[in-house]
Amino acid sequence: MISVEGLTVEFGVKPLFLDASFVVNDRDRIALVGKNGAGKSTMLKILCGKQQPTSGTVAVPNDYTIGYLPQVMILQDDTTVREEARKAFAKITELKEKIDELNRQLAERTDYESEAYMALVEKFTQEHERYMMMGGDNYEAEIERTLTGLGFLRTDFDRPTNEFSGGWRMRIELAKILLQKPDVLLLDEPTNHLDIESIQWLEQQLSQSSRAVVLVSHDRAFINNVTNRTLEISCGKVIDYKVKYDEYVKLRAERREQQIRAYENQQKEIADTKAFIERFRYQATKAVQVQQRIRQLEKIVPIEIDEVDTSALRLKFPPCLRSGDYPVICDQVAKSYGEHQVFANVDMMIKRGEKVAFVGKNGEGKSTLVKCIMGEIDYEGTLKVGHNTQIGYFAQNQAQLLDENLTVFETIDNVAKGEIRLKIKDILGAFMFGGEASDKYVKVLSGGERSRLAMIRLLLEPVNFLILDEPTNHLDMQSKDVLKEAIRAFDGTAIIVSHDRDFLDGLVDKVYEFGGGKVREHLGGIYEYLRFHNAETIEEAQTLSPLPLKGGEPESAKKSPFKGDLEGRDNALSYAERKEQQKKINKIQKQIKACEEKIATLEARLDELSKKLEDPANASDMKLVNQYTETQEALDKEMETWEELSLQIEN
Repeated sequence: MISVEGLTVEFGVKPLFLDASFVVNDRDRIALVGKNGAGKSTMLKILCGKQQPTSGTVAVPNDYTIGYLPQVMILQDDTTVREEARKAFAKITELKEKIDELNRQLAERTDYESEAYMALVEKFTQEHERYMMMGGDNYEAEIERTLTGLGFLRTDFDRPTNEFSGGWRMRIELAKILLQKPDVLLLDEPTNHLDIESIQWLEQQLSQSSRAVVLVSHDRAFINNVTNRTLEISCGKVIDYKVKYDEYVKLRAERREQQIRAYENQQKEIADTKAFIERFRYQATKAVQVQQRIRQLEKIVPIEIDEVDTSALRLKFPPCLRSGDYPVICDQVAKSYGEHQVFANVDMMIKRGEKVAFVGKNGEGKSTLVKCIMGEIDYEGTLKVGHNTQIGYFAQNQAQLLDENLTVFETIDNVAKGEIRLKIKDILGAFMFGGEASDKYVKVLSGGERSRLAMIRLLLEPVNFLILDEPTNHLDMQSKDVLKEAIRAFDGTAIIVSHDRDFLDGLVDKVYEFGGGKVREHLGGIYEYLRFHNAETIEEAQTLSPLPLKGGEPESAKKSPFKGDLEGRDNALSYAERKEQQKKINKIQKQIKACEEKIATLEARLDELSKKLEDPANASDMKLVNQYTETQEALDKEMETWEELSLQIEN
């Protein structure tokens, strides 16, 4: 466990933390929350030893291992994806090289009866047993399982890492940390570069892990599904709530009400005391009582109230022209890069005022179709942008178009019109540019800060059609609430590309699903989309999508709100055959899930036994050795089963 005692961090006049104390126990899954700038990332850096506090202690056991994923890191570009992931098993690979060298020496020697040869055999045997106890060659299967879970295809494993975007390389770093199996995981915004399927896979891994987890995330659904404890950083204090995030929000509201009442009572007490002092200050008969009241006043410790939630701020888009009835119409739209078909035969009609979501794995064409709509790339088929359609487009690269010589305030002041100019400071505060941050020049802002600034600019421009590509990546929960309410109240049309289920919930009324070169339309919100397929994940829902048949759809499909495949109209399998095929796939997927749960349990048991065997006192305990061997054999068997089942899905 990690023990924090009397932690104080000072960067300026006001401390970031003051006398904070808490313990991270084994198996704790903790959400670290607080407004931006409260010190969440600083706390993670202190816990992993990358930053020192002003005072206080962080006690970590000597044999305790910590895995830390920062928001930004220097990434390596000189290896393949598989080779980079193998670095997580550096000790095992070093031992394998040592064993190979010993094996080479044994093969070259002929003095089979000599003491030196027998000593070499003994050394080889010992090292080989160590190698097998550490997992041996099974780590390759672990690498494949983890990379696949984080969204990589098997064809990606041997590609150079420099061919991937920064977001995908961050996934490689996350994979390495997970593969190292540290005693505690410190994760700073791990979902920023993941799609919905990868987030749900990560949820499952962290929920089933026997290790401690401390994470910072602005994905409410993610932290609710993973964590069971919440540490809030507020007013320089760390408050411990032994509940998950949603329950913490309720408890925090109650706590703030108590603070307000206590603060009001204290202010009344102070006012009464001051009134008494002023009234009897010059009366000799009351001199003793006056001095007592003055001393009481000096001893009063002011009650602080937690920071006010800025999500109460409401933004409204400025007036704009009314667009045509259909801002976007796609007719048999297709896009290819060489031989790779991203999507084909896309038919889509988005009505004025609709809010729609684009979902699916990364690389399936969501951003590509957005670029087609924006006219940034060529495509096949017909794509019409409606009459009087004024598009406001947000993507990560939009942040690079800001004028670096302006301050944050000037950037927004230049686009704000009318009464909204009176609320600029409130708006900046809602998006984490409060106080002195509004005077920063754009050129000194981080990538995340620039993205937020670009988002604010977009909110103040007179447009009637919003296209937002991953708009929530650099927003905290309060900022996301402000943005969500602004889009919900927006009179125009919106396309939102996002993996944030909580953000999409209650915001969109139609979902377009991208996958396998196809685009499918589903009426309803993101959770209706999952419920319709009786699925827990987007990935499972995609495998259940019914395709229209040559001879017409079955009656059950006609009655559903699912519009089916908007692309390829050919379908070689009959409905009955597809249904039977899907049953087999579902059965295999359930077996894979059960297998992964067994693997996680066996790995935890193996770690436990390994730590016991590392103790010299247990070196000769054959019972422990036998338990370790049996557990390792069971793990190997489960790994083989998992690989066989995975191949069945692929084939």
